[in-house]
Amino acid sequence: MKKIFSTADVCPRDRFERWHEVTRQYVVDHDSRPDCRWSFEATLSRAMLEELPVLTFESSPFTVLHTDRHAARACDEFIVCRQLGGVMALEQAGRQVSLHNGDLTLLDARVPYVARLSDGASALLLKVPRRRLAARVGRTGEMIARLMRPQDGENGLVSEFLGLLPRHVDKLSKAATGVVAEQALDLLALAVAGCTSAAQPRVSSARFVVQTQVRSAIERRLGDPDLTPAAVAAAVGVSVRYANAVLADKNTSIYRLIQTLRLERCRQALSDPTQSHRTVSDIAYSWGFSDMTHFGRRFRVAFGLLPSEFRRSRQPQEPA
Repeated sequence: MKKIFSTADVCPRDRFERWHEVTRQYVVDHDSRPDCRWSFEATLSRAMLEELPVLTFESSPFTVLHTDRHAARACDEFIVCRQLGGVMALEQAGRQVSLHNGDLTLLDARVPYVARLSDGASALLLKVPRRRLAARVGRTGEMIARLMRPQDGENGLVSEFLGLLPRHVDKLSKAATGVVAEQALDLLALAVAGCTSAAQPRVSSARFVVQTQVRSAIERRLGDPDLTPAAVAAAVGVSVRYANAVLADKNTSIYRLIQTLRLERCRQALSDPTQSHRTVSDIAYSWGFSDMTHFGRRFRVAFGLLPSEFRRSRQPQEPA
């Protein structure tokens, strides 16, 4: 990752002001105050995982105030916090979490929050557009400021995965970057779904869990052309009617979700230069489509171009 700021390069009297300016630009707009302005030290590094900024920082103690004023003009995104060292205490939406090494939480940039960082605190931040996460988990209001500890459920895998990004993200090819970004979001969605369903009322959590299980059941057999709504519902242990009623909360159904996920996997493959040797039909068949006319028609409805046209539009243009 590229180091974009270090107080070691700045006169002591200007260090915190410069740090504040840089973090407002690269992280989120806020007010802040240090415990000691003259002894303040910090570093900030950054890389891009597709369209997802990955940042790591280490700092002396200070407090962050992300107020109503800041939230009103913030980008529509979440900030995933993965603690690397020290302690970071956060408060948002009436909830308080204290992050230690390996712990995760999610902040909403459109909601005010307060953060207090201990001496030697360090963290990884992953900025995620709301639409990318909402597409996987639906409503997002109840997921913020929830403690995700690495010893609970899937959180350990998510925490370790994110913790490896600083060492590898700059070494990834363009094709690999897109794949890893999707994997990071899929894993994050699993962790968020787990902590949110545990925190919600019983009825709401039951519907939320079914939504997550239906998607997982589809993903496991997405390349199977014989996958049916009945098979998905049976794998989850509910009726097709109930599963569709639950998915209606997200304006979809089992059948439409199967089609949507298959089309998205085909879109990714057609965009991937490492799969340029594969024919369009090979890609379509591998993701469960058995009728190329149907596939082409559905692809054009979803993405505005026929599959072959879409692939050509993603190829590098030769200079005139």
